[in-house]
Amino acid sequence: MTEPTKPQNPQIDVALPQYKGPWPSWLYPELPREARDWTFGGDKSFGEENGDRKLLLGELDRLTKRKLWVWPKRPVLFFSDLHADRKAFVASLVASGGVRRTGPGVMNFRLTKLGRQATFIIGGDCFDKGPHNLKLLRAVRRLIELDARVRILAGNHDVRNLLGMRAVGADIDHRNDHFFLRLGPKVVPLLTEIRDSYMTGRNALAGIPNEAECRRCLLPAPDWFDAFPKIAADHLPAKQIEVELKRIRNKLSSFEPACRAAGLSMRHVYGAVMKWRELFLEPDGEFNWFFKRMRLGYHVGSFMFIHAGFDDEMADLLRADGVKALNRHFRDAMFGEPFDLYYGSIANTIRTKYRSIDNRLSPKGVEKLHDSGIHAIIHGHRNLLDGQRIMLRRGLINFECDSTIDQHSRHKEGLTGSGAAVTVVHPDGYILGISTDFPYAKAFEPKRTLTALSSALTSEDKSGKPNR
Repeated sequence: MTEPTKPQNPQIDVALPQYKGPWPSWLYPELPREARDWTFGGDKSFGEENGDRKLLLGELDRLTKRKLWVWPKRPVLFFSDLHADRKAFVASLVASGGVRRTGPGVMNFRLTKLGRQATFIIGGDCFDKGPHNLKLLRAVRRLIELDARVRILAGNHDVRNLLGMRAVGADIDHRNDHFFLRLGPKVVPLLTEIRDSYMTGRNALAGIPNEAECRRCLLPAPDWFDAFPKIAADHLPAKQIEVELKRIRNKLSSFEPACRAAGLSMRHVYGAVMKWRELFLEPDGEFNWFFKRMRLGYHVGSFMFIHAGFDDEMADLLRADGVKALNRHFRDAMFGEPFDLYYGSIANTIRTKYRSIDNRLSPKGVEKLHDSGIHAIIHGHRNLLDGQRIMLRRGLINFECDSTIDQHSRHKEGLTGSGAAVTVVHPDGYILGISTDFPYAKAFEPKRTLTALSSALTSEDKSGKPNR
């Protein structure tokens, strides 16, 4: 880890979680032992989407002076974008102080006093990338079996897996039969894991159709590229349809080569999908609990925990009916028509990055969130390389907490070592951002951070540097 140059904030007196060293080999990885004010990291730690950080300062000033920060009654431990990496998840649990490792096995952990008090929030994207989807979910289940208070939020990868696996079938449906292919090569580690765990032996493919029939059931029909734009025209802007067509073409050319590289025939793929349905959708399936427990958002104090963000429609629903209605709306849609779920406002909350193709969040939408008592959202989805970050987006405070902890993403991004990260929202009125990729825990205390940010921006003004 590279320490920021010219540190401007001294060590502050905030209690870090109790993870003890020196570290045996099974207490991976090294974690920060001291805290600094959140502003310590400069652009690595805070900013505003259009570059003017004084807007962020102004919003923090408004919230603090009006005493709008309301803190949860119990600690909240937020973990996001685990992406099938059990080792990173357990390391993050250790980083939170909510569990203590009891031995070298990955599943050798128990709750601490803090863990018995806290709410553990899994912030979405448990699936895809690898290396071990099912093993990660077993670790989440282990946490639940320890009687931890666990909340599981929907991520775009989670919902896409559900829709993709449900879409496979013999009947042609141009609205929905591209959803499995939309998973693309990222689903190959999961398919491989299912094959290796459940489809071994001479009769592993007994009852599975031939290669051509499996391909027909798995992939959209040849005329899909002509039919889908006509079907979607009344529901999606032309630019989004164009992006979707391009994405599906790319995945059509890359999916089967990725399967072959992993030793998967289309019969293996089809068989793995059928087994996935049994494991996740059948009443006695090992992972039947996962989607049953899933919710769209979790609201406590001034904070909404969600995977990505909001648009005006979901802000309006939240203002009118509250978070319970939001989650009920999501659960009703989850097993309804895939097209309606994925291209509507519900799925926008799990994938938005406020791009031109995403649904709009206007100042009026932000005002409705404020009227609902939400003054900051805590989320994942935007992967970061230096721990967590505070951003002002569309005038709304965002704590961005996807700290890139899974092995696949770390290798892709050039990060070394094992990853771990947790965001702790404490009843005593502060937030900690802990990550293996930043040398100090980032501490947000409204008054202290406001003062530090004001000082930093004033120094920049005097030095002639832009506030960017």
